[in-house]
Amino acid sequence: MTDSEKKVSKWERFLTKEIGIEFKACLYFFAILFFYSVYRIITGSWDASIVHMAEMIVLAYAMGYLQVYLLSGFDEADTLGIKEILYMVICTAIYAACSYFCEWFDKKLTVTLIFAAYVALTYFCAFLVYKIRRSIDNRILNEELKEFKKKLHE
Repeated sequence: MTDSEKKVSKWERFLTKEIGIEFKACLYFFAILFFYSVYRIITGSWDASIVHMAEMIVLAYAMGYLQVYLLSGFDEADTLGIKEILYMVICTAIYAACSYFCEWFDKKLTVTLIFAAYVALTYFCAFLVYKIRRSIDNRILNEELKEFKKKLHE
């Protein structure tokens, strides 16, 4: 295998980002849809608006692109600093504003504020999950490196 074959290509880097965006969109859409569904059930309705769900998934994808390409993938950061918290607040505000103006929660300000807190908590949980996953991946890679070095010296 040549050195050029070992290097990660621009296409592979792009593809990795796109897969990450796809994962984020699914994760955040599910979290939003869960909150929306609970709200609908609490208000006595077993029906959900397809238009609302379409708005939610489009917004989740748009936010994924925003997060990855403009906001440094803050939910995947190593530490939760001022910049990452600011980005979380901005994204939470965007989700809350869209939920209010698209009437996902019937323009009820209290529900919108509870939703904003829920979205912020979702971002924090995603940050923790990504951090734990990185830690495990690092341990696995270190173990594999030790095994590789061990085989080299045999």
